[in-house]
Amino acid sequence: MLSFDAIVIGASAGGVEAVSALLHALPSSCGAAVVVVIHVPPGNDNLLARVLAPRCTLPVREAADKEPVEAGNVYVAPPGYHLLIEPEKTFALSLDEPVHYSRPSLDVLFESAAHAYRERLLGIVLTGANADGAEGLRIVRELGGTGWVQQPETAYAQAMPAAAIARAGADRVATVAEIAQALGALHGAATTN
Repeated sequence: MLSFDAIVIGASAGGVEAVSALLHALPSSCGAAVVVVIHVPPGNDNLLARVLAPRCTLPVREAADKEPVEAGNVYVAPPGYHLLIEPEKTFALSLDEPVHYSRPSLDVLFESAAHAYRERLLGIVLTGANADGAEGLRIVRELGGTGWVQQPETAYAQAMPAAAIARAGADRVATVAEIAQALGALHGAATTN
């Protein structure tokens, strides 16, 4: 039976609605840390945590540098910074160059999380208009983690999920509603382990 210590979710154009649907499905007993990257134009205040929090039973907040990654919390990448997970499972913020014109980048988060959690990681790539997340998801799967991707035809912008499938393959390709249902079932089951 699948269960995970961490779930990384990435999206771009159209991502707030898609991520909201997934977070809404997570039970308050979720035993995983959930880390979200949504591309936000630089210079904007980060309203994501405040927008997502009412739609989720878990606490939602912006990740801080050197903060421990704790189960049962949802963390959102701050705008203008790459968000990484260190091997000792703390967050690190970086001002390295944008990846696919994006900072924060899905690739950066997914790759660092893959090394920290390996087979205990679930990576999810949702709607978006570039190829960010494809290489990160490839590394997640290469290191034993699981990769789910939104069915491109159902995405607000198809490029990101299509690139992820082409580059990394996927353990599941599904609609947002189906992914949300699977997440809810997964963590309902995980709490009995």
